[in-house]
Formats: sequence, C-alpha cells, structure tokens
Amino acid sequence: MSQRLTMLIACHRPCPVPEDCCYLPVEAGAALHRAPIPGFTPDDTGDNISSRNECFCELTALYWAWKNRSADDLGLVHYRRYFSDGKWWRPKFARILTGEALSRALADCDILLPRPRRYWIETNYSQYAHAHHGADLDATREILQQRHPDYVAAFDAVMARTWGHRFNMFVMGRKKCDEYCAWLFDVLFALEKRLDIRDYSPYDRRVFGFVAERLLDVWLETKGYPCRELPYVFTEKQNWVKKGGAFLLRKMGIRAR
Repeated sequence: MSQRLTMLIACHRPCPVPEDCCYLPVEAGAALHRAPIPGFTPDDTGDNISSRNECFCELTALYWAWKNRSADDLGLVHYRRYFSDGKWWRPKFARILTGEALSRALADCDILLPRPRRYWIETNYSQYAHAHHGADLDATREILQQRHPDYVAAFDAVMARTWGHRFNMFVMGRKKCDEYCAWLFDVLFALEKRLDIRDYSPYDRRVFGFVAERLLDVWLETKGYPCRELPYVFTEKQNWVKKGGAFLLRKMGIRAR
C-alpha cells in the first residue's frame, strides 16, 4: 500500500487516535500481546522485531514500517504525543497537525522534529548517566568508532550539549528515512549484542529506545540536512509531582524500578 505521507502512531494499548487518514495506529510489540488491539495494525508481520519491543519500544513499529510499508514520506509519533500547532488554548486533540499541515511543513525542508528538550544544568551524557546507565552510551561510542567513525565527532558534540531532540519523533522523506533507519538499526543491533542487560530494571531495559533518542541528533549533526522544529502536544495528563520526584531521585543516584 502506498500513499504520500504515513504517520505511524506507536501504541501498546487501546487509545483514541486522530481520524486523519495519514495516521496509522501500530500495535508496537504485537508479538508479545495475547490479543490484538482492534483496529490497530500489528508490527509482527513480514520482516519485524516485534518480540524485542521490551527493549526497543516504539522502534519496533518504525522497523516494521521501514521494512514493510511503502510511503513517500514517513513519520513516527506516539499514542499520547503528537506534533501540534502550538495553540495551547485549544483542546489537546484539536492541536494535532493534520497530514496536510505536516506535508506543507515538510515541503520546504527535509526533516520535521519536535522542539528540543533542554536540560540547562546537565549535558546529554550526564542526564542519561543519571537516568539510566552511562555504559550504554560508552558502548555506543565504541561501536561508532568501529563501524561508523565519521559519526564520532558528532557523537561527542551532541553528548556535550545541554539540549536534544527527544521521543524518537520525526517526519522524513522516504529516502532519508531509509538512510537513517539503515544506520540506526545497524548501530542498535551491534549494541544489543554488546550490552548485558540481565540485571537492568524494566525501565532501563528500554535501553535501545533511549539510546536511539540520542542518536537521532548524532545522525543529523553528521549529515547536515535542513530540519524544521515543531511544537508537540502531550494528550494525557502529566503527573508533575511524580515526574519531579523521579528527577530528584535520579540526581541522588536512585533509578526507577
């Protein structure tokens, strides 16, 4: 099946989704679920890594679409996080950008990204090391040195910054998306073979999704492709007390379990 723009919505449970025809709700990790989510497309058909969803998160949906779905432009969002028009006073679902709006935004650049997250007092590396395991990024750098040495300078620059594009959210023309996925999964599959995550918490076992969030900027820094940043909307309620408490615990070296 082919169409101009396909926006994958990575989902792991039933949830409301936009009605715009560009959006395709994908059941990420379908191979691990007892029953399919009605109306959602499973990611366990054709060439897939659905059974590795515990560690790859929304990337199992991306991998499935990369290998099995035809579209001129491809994007990835989440069941509760979308690109938006930034009009905070409107209802959350009304802010979600339509396929037409996304295509217009993509017309004068190569790649659409969410506005960056800023840490202010932490670098990308120190934030990751506090939240997860710094060894994950150390091993990633070693893999880049061995397999993609042209990316090491960008990796070091990105790790030293205090901001980055998060959530594995993007929209790209298909040629660039294919190029990115080929590079990204080559690095992640090599990292998967190298890391011993048997003692990781369930949260930290999502390691390859977390590392991929940092690698997107490394790829962009190396390639130098024009990008455009867009607002995004979180469609569910945020528990800021819980979120702030988790941040403080991480600063004290206590990780989520």
